Amino acid sequence: MAKILVVEDNHDYQELLQTFLENAHHDITAANDGTAALEIIRIHSFDLILLDLMLPGIDGFDVCAEIRNISDTPVIMLTALDSEAYQMRGYGLQIDDYITKPVSMALLLQKVEAVLRRTMSPTLQDMVQNTPEILHYAEISLDLKAHTVCVADKPIDFTLREFEILQELMQTPGTVVTRKTLIEKLWGYDFSISDTRIVDTHMKNIRRKLGAADCIETVRGVGYKLRNRR
Repeated sequence: MAKILVVEDNHDYQELLQTFLENAHHDITAANDGTAALEIIRIHSFDLILLDLMLPGIDGFDVCAEIRNISDTPVIMLTALDSEAYQMRGYGLQIDDYITKPVSMALLLQKVEAVLRRTMSPTLQDMVQNTPEILHYAEISLDLKAHTVCVADKPIDFTLREFEILQELMQTPGTVVTRKTLIEKLWGYDFSISDTRIVDTHMKNIRRKLGAADCIETVRGVGYKLRNRR
């Protein structure tokens, strides 16, 4: 488990990041703007900072410059600003990675953990390495590092998006995962009722590939969950 500060002014996206990273066993603190982030950083230490650029008041570049004046904490810039000039400016401030939105939560987690492995202490590395890398449910196993799915130890060919959807279900077995949550977490944009078809299409493919091991239940009008094991 690592201590991560998420600096993001979009409340919904901040909540998504916090939920996803907490599900990956990290300790998350959130700040809504640059001023609040700097106040927190002056009091508390972190293993990683996820920093948006388009913040009210002090923008992310100025926040990062101030962070570098007081700390060498790893920083990942997470932003919709995708030009090379912005990226070069970020790396000029000694950031550790620059990720453009939208990004899948699974890929973001891989990048977060890659930075943590490079930068954190051996003790924290052991803690991260001891978190589950393979999720199990009935006959299904999901390898988070290798991005593979097996049913009864037999590998099944899943697309990245199918893998991400199944991961969301297996991280909270028995709990309904709404279509809205899937759209906003994995596709990275605000939910619209017209988006339900794309989720349902992916889910249909997942259930077909799981075959007899399919344990996904449809909660009509809401979303999906894994069936309670008997």
